Amino acid sequence: MSSAYTIPLNAIAFQKVQTPLSGQTIRFDIQQRSTGLYANIWLNGTMKVAGVLCQDRTWLVREAYFGFPGDFTFVDTQGTSDPEYSALGTRYLLVYQEGQNV
Repeated sequence: MSSAYTIPLNAIAFQKVQTPLSGQTIRFDIQQRSTGLYANIWLNGTMKVAGVLCQDRTWLVREAYFGFPGDFTFVDTQGTSDPEYSALGTRYLLVYQEGQNV
């Protein structure tokens, strides 16, 4: 199993983050709403996953047919709460695992 990689995030309510992973370009549009933190996930310029609810230790992509080289999850480093924007990048980390769910 390959090691996990943490994707750097800022503690702001709406952000777009782009990063190269496993030879692919991945972009996240992350937005805090009253009902939780949500993400759109792009692969090489094409949106593949839209409006997924971000929860603690729950895979975001989950299916190989989207074509991602791995999967992503948020991890609460201080417990098991679902992520919220004010602690992104510190308490709540976005983690990538190559080969997961592919």
